[in-house]
Amino acid sequence: MVKKKERSVNVSGKPKHSLDVNRDGNASKGGGRTSATVRRLKMYNTRPKRNSKGHILSHDLQSKELPSTRIQPDRRWFGNTRVVGQKELEFFRDELGSRLSSNYNVILKERKLPMSLLHDHQKQARVHLLDTEPFADAFGPKKKRRRPKLMVSDYESLAKKADGSQDAFEEKYGASGPVEGNVDGFRDLVRHTMFEKGQSKRIWGELYKVIDSSDVVVQVLDARDPQGTRCYHLEKHLKEHCKHKHMILLLNKCDLVPAWATKGWLRVLSKEYPTLAFHASINKSFGKGSLLSVLRQFSRLKSDKQAISVGFVGYPNVGKSSVINTLRTKNVCKVAPIPGETKVWQYITLTKKIFLIDCPGVVYQSHDTETDIVLKGVVRVTNLPDASEHIGEVLKRVKKEHLERAYKIKDWEDDNDFLVQLCKLSGKLLKGGEPDLKTAGKMILHDWQRGKIPFFVPPPKHEDEKSEEEAKESGAEKDAAVDHDQAAAARKAIADVISSQQLKDVPVQEDLFTENELKGEAAEPLTPTES
Repeated sequence: MVKKKERSVNVSGKPKHSLDVNRDGNASKGGGRTSATVRRLKMYNTRPKRNSKGHILSHDLQSKELPSTRIQPDRRWFGNTRVVGQKELEFFRDELGSRLSSNYNVILKERKLPMSLLHDHQKQARVHLLDTEPFADAFGPKKKRRRPKLMVSDYESLAKKADGSQDAFEEKYGASGPVEGNVDGFRDLVRHTMFEKGQSKRIWGELYKVIDSSDVVVQVLDARDPQGTRCYHLEKHLKEHCKHKHMILLLNKCDLVPAWATKGWLRVLSKEYPTLAFHASINKSFGKGSLLSVLRQFSRLKSDKQAISVGFVGYPNVGKSSVINTLRTKNVCKVAPIPGETKVWQYITLTKKIFLIDCPGVVYQSHDTETDIVLKGVVRVTNLPDASEHIGEVLKRVKKEHLERAYKIKDWEDDNDFLVQLCKLSGKLLKGGEPDLKTAGKMILHDWQRGKIPFFVPPPKHEDEKSEEEAKESGAEKDAAVDHDQAAAARKAIADVISSQQLKDVPVQEDLFTENELKGEAAEPLTPTES
């Protein structure tokens, strides 16, 4: 007979059962269970003691001190949702709306704030057809044809209602109304395509690419006519659809304007947006340090981003590329004293945290005449078929003493007489000694666009500047008490940079203005061009 194998007895005293906590379970050697795994498996097998009705009497995981520690099941424990009361929601909307209304306030960590709660999204309105008429009367084989329900009784009231709705639409969306000279219902002659430069779909596409890619938008203005080279359409678009982007106004070519006029425009425009004066020059610039410090403050505020992008937009020939070259102290963008040199947008690295974006010049829709378009520098003078047509407006805008000093002509009757005398002095004559009026007109327009002829629009004078400044300071103090410390410090730093620049001496080109004009005593009010 075969002897039965005796069962081996654990003599060593070491536990070998798979559910024993004290056994040597080294997963790396034999793949045994660890003590933590054993405790977890035992926890699954524990059952609470219940009475005959099914109520739990005791449980190993139940606290001995509290009678019932069962957690009520709720979806809020498993999702990222929060419940907000109506009063708290209204308070949040009021506070956030007041902060967003000011262009000097900056909201930190926008991605973590429920910005969608600021406005109620209008749900798509459903047309309840069956509430007005049953289906059989409207669509079935027994449908009935009824007269349409109109809100008017006759054609006259219908026409009045249509006119009223059209006026309301134009006021809301800023549609172009009848221009002066079109009151009789006739259209103007079709303009030449050169007067529509900067308005093509390609240029507007480049502009919106720059806006979408930028965290800070710098609108470059001509200091000689800031309101004429300003884009209100762009500012409205940023306020309505891009509230997280910040706008800065930059008055370039401040060396072509007296210092008191530059400081006046800084005081006026700073009430709406942070405004800085600038003179673009690689060697002798003005405002470079102030602009860099403001951009650094914005980069600190956008700490959640690795780097910020700053886009430069504005009219053609206002100096956007020159400003970027000044900030880099290097010719990185192609510049020229003629409009339309920049064709496409381009990225330029300023620092590790700040990128600059150059944009082509964009002309915004306005009621400007052809002469206004030429004098704003939109059109290249060499492409004009007859430049002498626009000289009359130049003689109206520029003081007589400046023209005498520039062209050595003391007296003239009209623009034609002025051009004839200029042709004789400069030797611009055709065959037979006839004056070349077109060439002389192009000479004057070249000098106008390059700043050799002094011209500027004086800032408006306000009497209640002190009261407005005091109110602004008190409002800033209240905001600083509520806002985050970092945002308040950055906003204060930006305001200090802007206010300190208004106290600096703005450089002006020599022999461009008289002493009385530099002091502001002989400043005559000029008619500003509106865009």
